[in-house]
Amino acid sequence: QVQVVESGGGLVQAGGSLRLSCTTSGVTFDQYGMGWFRQAPGKQREGVAAICRGGYADSYADSVKGRFTISQDNAKNTLYLQMNSLKPEDTAMYYCAASQIAGAGLMGGWYKYWGQGTQVTVSS
Repeated sequence: QVQVVESGGGLVQAGGSLRLSCTTSGVTFDQYGMGWFRQAPGKQREGVAAICRGGYADSYADSVKGRFTISQDNAKNTLYLQMNSLKPEDTAMYYCAASQIAGAGLMGGWYKYWGQGTQVTVSS
């Protein structure tokens, strides 16, 4: 049974940093691509960052390129999202998701397993 659980959200001032973690069970990173998504109130969910099966390629939304970094620790079965230079517009609920579909990338519809989310709030 696949489970993903996010943690690490919180309140931070603009310009600050946070690292989100996603602990997984029933997932092996050589078989599952992983992604981070976010949804702000009144807005559609958007893909933020994704890493492919095997971890050899990643992708980012234009809005976070150069500021966010996705990574994974195979030994700990944990996915991370390092977020630097945070902006108020980064405020959202952040979700971790897992997909067995090759090339899922930032397309949330291709992810089957989702966590409950962790709130990130960036104050100006």
